[in-house]
Amino acid sequence: MNKMEVLKNLMKLGTAFTIQEAKETLGVNSTLLKYYLQELTRDGFLKRIYRGIYVITPNPGEPPSIDPFLLASLLVKPGAIAYWSALNYYGLTEQIPDTTFVQTPRKRGYSGVTDVNGQRFKVVVVAPHKFFGLENIKIGGRNINVTEPEKTIIDCLDRPQYCGGIIEVIKALKNGGYNKKTLIEYAKRMRNTTILRRLGFVSEKLGLGLEEMIIPPEGGFKGFPLLDPTMPPGGRFDRKWGLRINVPNDYWRNLE
Repeated sequence: MNKMEVLKNLMKLGTAFTIQEAKETLGVNSTLLKYYLQELTRDGFLKRIYRGIYVITPNPGEPPSIDPFLLASLLVKPGAIAYWSALNYYGLTEQIPDTTFVQTPRKRGYSGVTDVNGQRFKVVVVAPHKFFGLENIKIGGRNINVTEPEKTIIDCLDRPQYCGGIIEVIKALKNGGYNKKTLIEYAKRMRNTTILRRLGFVSEKLGLGLEEMIIPPEGGFKGFPLLDPTMPPGGRFDRKWGLRINVPNDYWRNLE
């Protein structure tokens, strides 16, 4: 194969690819693959933007452009766009996060925020039983996983710090773009009663009726986790839902 034939085959992978994907697509050994990648990079048709990840630039000289969701799918495997990023994707929040949030069940030393090609990514590692409820979308010729609307809301109730706080979850719940039965089912699958407590309290406050589908354990909930862990501790204790309501008294009025 000449270089242009190689480039044509690589473009079948979409706008970006990993070295392993290129090797499997071209059917060549590591030495020959390295040669092709070096030559196409030198000619300006490819650019290496991260360890083992290349972007195709059909017009040499133009800066590479890659969708952050697509790049996230290459950086984290298995993984799914989640939390604040998924809320925004479904239109459940008007806020546009400057960081792409990615969820994965695979522990590989992910920590903090990773900057790649001028874009910021936050990788959140979860227990394997919490990695479910995925929807497949297509971007740049590739399949990308995004948590479903119901799973996105539940994930944000689990870790409000990754969606801008409980306020963004409340907005999503008020929006109503989800299946109530699925929402409760997913909440139970997470094996974290704090999720059910937050969901029940917020639902009751907003009059959504979801609280009627949540049965507290016999003897009630134990402990008083914060309604919103992104805000300072304090506030009254709600004994029905076992929560510390650490938001201002006029919090709900401001949501009208």
